[in-house]
Amino acid sequence: MGMSVTISAATEQDAEQILKLQYLCYQSEAELYGDYRIEPLTQTLEQVRAELSEGCVLVARLGEEIIGSVRGSVDADSTARISKLCVHPRMRRHGLGGRLLARIEERLLAERAAKRYRLFTGKRSEGNLRLYRRYGYAAVGSAPDVDGSSVTLVTMEKEAGAQAYTTSA
Repeated sequence: MGMSVTISAATEQDAEQILKLQYLCYQSEAELYGDYRIEPLTQTLEQVRAELSEGCVLVARLGEEIIGSVRGSVDADSTARISKLCVHPRMRRHGLGGRLLARIEERLLAERAAKRYRLFTGKRSEGNLRLYRRYGYAAVGSAPDVDGSSVTLVTMEKEAGAQAYTTSA
């Protein structure tokens, strides 16, 4: 891959790049469902900045460019919600999504005492479902997207400290 990719905490200055990356990454997801009202595409810069100040946001950088990002926060009941895991389309299939997922899990466990992890993905998003299963997540339910899009979301969970499966799901 040439230059090495570094993963670190996002800063306030990264908000705009994160939003642009998110917008680019979720186009294919929106296309898959024929619905562009999904939340990652309707989010504003202000909302991204708010998430940066409240939650835990990581970015993957290749040189100066942000090529991946993920967000997490922990509820009062110690459930960590992981969201908006995205990797630049040209950087996919290099294991970066898995690295970002593993790193945010570590951070939420160490800094915010997460007891379990929860994330949501579209029912037809095979690649995402495969990735999360490989990292030990199991589907616990599904429901329509609350943000007004027509996408059915699958809720996936895993207990903190659970070993990631080594067999490919």
